Amino acid sequence: MEKLAVIGLSSEQGAFIEELMRLGVVQINAQESKLCDEKWNGLIQKDDAGKWVSKWEAELDRIENALILLDRFIDRKAPLIRERARISEREFDSTLEYEYEIRRQMLRLTKLSRRYSHMLLRENKAITARQALLPWQSYDIPAQDYKTQSTQVWQGVIPGMNDSADFLKILTDKTGYADAEVVHSDNEQHYISVVFYEPAAEEVQCVLRDLGFNRIALPINSGSVKEAIEELEAQLDALRDERKSIVEQVRSFESFEPTLKMYYDEIAMRKDRAVIREKFLVTDSTFYLEGWYPKIARKKVEALLLDRNCYYEITQPGKEEETPVLLLNKGIVQPFEAITKLYSLPASRGIDATPFFSFFYALFFGMMLSDAAYGIIITAGTFLIRRKYHLEGMLKQLVDMFFFCGISTTFWGLMFGSFFGDIITQVSTNFFGHAVHFPTLWFSPINDPMKLLFFSLGLGLIHVFLAMGISAYMAIRDGQPMDALFDTGFWYILILSLIGYLGGGMVEGAPAALPVVCKWLALGSALGIVATGGRQKKGIIGKIVGGLGSLYGITGYLSDVLSYSRILALGLATGVISSVFNTLGTLAGSGLMGALVMLLAFCIGHPYNIAINALGSFVHSCRLQYVEFFGRFYQGGGEGFRPFCENTKYVTILKEEL
Repeated sequence: MEKLAVIGLSSEQGAFIEELMRLGVVQINAQESKLCDEKWNGLIQKDDAGKWVSKWEAELDRIENALILLDRFIDRKAPLIRERARISEREFDSTLEYEYEIRRQMLRLTKLSRRYSHMLLRENKAITARQALLPWQSYDIPAQDYKTQSTQVWQGVIPGMNDSADFLKILTDKTGYADAEVVHSDNEQHYISVVFYEPAAEEVQCVLRDLGFNRIALPINSGSVKEAIEELEAQLDALRDERKSIVEQVRSFESFEPTLKMYYDEIAMRKDRAVIREKFLVTDSTFYLEGWYPKIARKKVEALLLDRNCYYEITQPGKEEETPVLLLNKGIVQPFEAITKLYSLPASRGIDATPFFSFFYALFFGMMLSDAAYGIIITAGTFLIRRKYHLEGMLKQLVDMFFFCGISTTFWGLMFGSFFGDIITQVSTNFFGHAVHFPTLWFSPINDPMKLLFFSLGLGLIHVFLAMGISAYMAIRDGQPMDALFDTGFWYILILSLIGYLGGGMVEGAPAALPVVCKWLALGSALGIVATGGRQKKGIIGKIVGGLGSLYGITGYLSDVLSYSRILALGLATGVISSVFNTLGTLAGSGLMGALVMLLAFCIGHPYNIAINALGSFVHSCRLQYVEFFGRFYQGGGEGFRPFCENTKYVTILKEEL
């Protein structure tokens, strides 16, 4: 990254911001500190574009509502993966030349959306009223007679657990001014109509309250309940016809949807341009900004600045200054950036670990899944997805990464002789009477697990040594070569000499003096670790204790290397589970029923096995990188590079090279 400071003319600011967005390689920094600096605050002020931000946000809400309405009623299948439409810059600009017509069509959609919302409110209100009246549909007293000169009619409910006959009897016994009838009963409530003498209303009300009577107001003004229900049903039929009409009108806008999506992205970019102005400092005639850009984009940035008559200054970041982080890997390494991002971006003074662990990640994943058929399925599936969809961002990196992991899985499946487990052997033996074996290019882990264990531990040792080497490089880069020797070099010697001492005698043809030499090298390196491991501590005792503590760290190396035995565990799990399902498929014999059972076991067992063990391979391969590898040198916590660019939602604007 390089730091950029720019002064330009206010008359060029609008065009400059638009071109800066199209270039998309500069991250513009907030400059609040300068507003508090006495040298600056008398000269400049913060650019204010708040009213424009509010305007474009309101417009985006209207467009979003119109798009939601279209998406709701246009008949189409939801895509497996949503992708942005790819259009040229020229096509995008030419479409938006007719902005007036786009806004007119969007206004029609907005009106339809409002009509639909109001229709839903009326429909819900009618449905609620109808539901409230249904228990009373046999009630024949007209609504206009609920109150007369000398009587009142109340409707209400009592809980279903109460005895309605007792209610009527008690009401009659306690007051001679009321009469009641049960109109309807269900499991929850009794629906009761009460007629009483108006002057005795207070007395009747007290009795009803004691009996648990809860008065309700029927949603009608005149006529009987039955007539009201019929009127509501007619209203609902009319509303359904209106709904159908609105839906048909909305569907007529289907061809307009792509244009509306482009308009949404255009307004979103206008909003972003307004928002970014708030990071500018301005005077009456000039503007000022600061930011970061990648070194590889320097020529393009300078060309834009010169074209817009800007004064600019480019400086290198200070030694301790934190910069935004942008990962720039190429080829087969680039997809594995997804694993780094899932953990944490490296600090600006750290190292991007992606080029170093990408090979090991694919290697470990393939060894853990280790079935040629599963590898072919993963490779073919990701290849088809890559061909059918224009993927972007993290999703594209993950799909590309699994493509390479599928190739690795196929390779190790061939090496270990696994193709849907032992399906070929089981089918040939059970249905054809003689065994046919899938060829094994190296060995079968199920038959020789110790061989795979030692191989996995050997790979783990190389993986850990690589991480230690990167740590040593970082120490040398930072001007601390002795730290590289003390903290890494001595450990290299100690671990390798211990291996030579313990295993040198087992190697045929090895020199007889090898164990003796390795013993003294191990002793010397151990003493070196004790002598230097506590060098940061104060006092002789502190340095000795620190050195002994450092030497005790050999247990950490041992546990890290042993952690790679998970490669054996997951590799065996894949093979054993597939073999179990294949064996289950042969239990019904070799007839038609046997073939059906085998097909059923295959269709259930292997999709389950590939899903669960592919997930396990992904997780445990990540774990080996994050804990055993990153733990040795990685400095995370970097802030990602966020350039001011065309951040669109629905379309990808393809740049046209001049």
